[in-house]
Amino acid sequence: MELGWMEQLAEHTARIAAALDRIAPMPPTSEWLSQADAFVWQGDSGGLVPVAQVAGVPLGLLRGIERQTRLVLENTRHFAAGRPANNVMIWGARGMGKSSLVKAAHDAVNRETPHALVLVEIQRDELTTLPRLLALLRASDRRFLVFCDDLSFESQDADYKSLKSVLDGGIMGRPSNVLFYATSNRRHLMPRDAVENESGSALNPHEAVEEKVSLSDRFGLWIGLHGAGQDIYLAIVDAYAEARAIPVARETLHRRAVQWALERGSRSGRVAAQFIDALTAELAVETPSP
Repeated sequence: MELGWMEQLAEHTARIAAALDRIAPMPPTSEWLSQADAFVWQGDSGGLVPVAQVAGVPLGLLRGIERQTRLVLENTRHFAAGRPANNVMIWGARGMGKSSLVKAAHDAVNRETPHALVLVEIQRDELTTLPRLLALLRASDRRFLVFCDDLSFESQDADYKSLKSVLDGGIMGRPSNVLFYATSNRRHLMPRDAVENESGSALNPHEAVEEKVSLSDRFGLWIGLHGAGQDIYLAIVDAYAEARAIPVARETLHRRAVQWALERGSRSGRVAAQFIDALTAELAVETPSP
């Protein structure tokens, strides 16, 4: 009787283990890294989850940021070709296409040279596992863009020190097949009051402020995206409307787009996309496949 109970327990344990194996991320091996062009890093388990279709917009729909787009695209092309390239920080106004620019540049380069680059997204709260991820990627012969969206640090947050070490310091250095791309709403990644408090209360104010803002120096390309004026906002609306083949006269489209922005109290690429989504649904326009 006791043996039967033990056998049942062992069987149930085996089933649970098998179920966990099925839902767990695949083991991060060089062979596995060749199976996709985009992954999400899960730092708690040390796994990489493949992404079949990266959510984003085509490069051609990013209007009003042409100079910034050219800089990011050139840097990304250089890296894909094996030439020297810089880590990239894109900071600035909300909804102006910071993360969209990173994803669109990755997509554009891979369209030019299939499978040239792998995009690996890491969450802000998993930066402490970044050394483990880089050790993994170092062993691969592929080239990786490690991407952290909405990167920022609070006044008592010490994680920025580990990120500084990974990007520019340490005896191993950054792997030659890895670049770090990040976006932030903050220019120096730290809240303004944190920098000001350091300046006012520290024994050596200048050194304290430098310590807080020096992380930005690890990014060779430091690119700002600013809020959209009405002309840029309407240009973005026009681009989305053309891509969706929205059957609305331009004057009517602009009038409704301006009203939409006024109701939301802002003008940006995100607001333009939301307006076009609402208009597409209202007119029952069939959306194109990605």
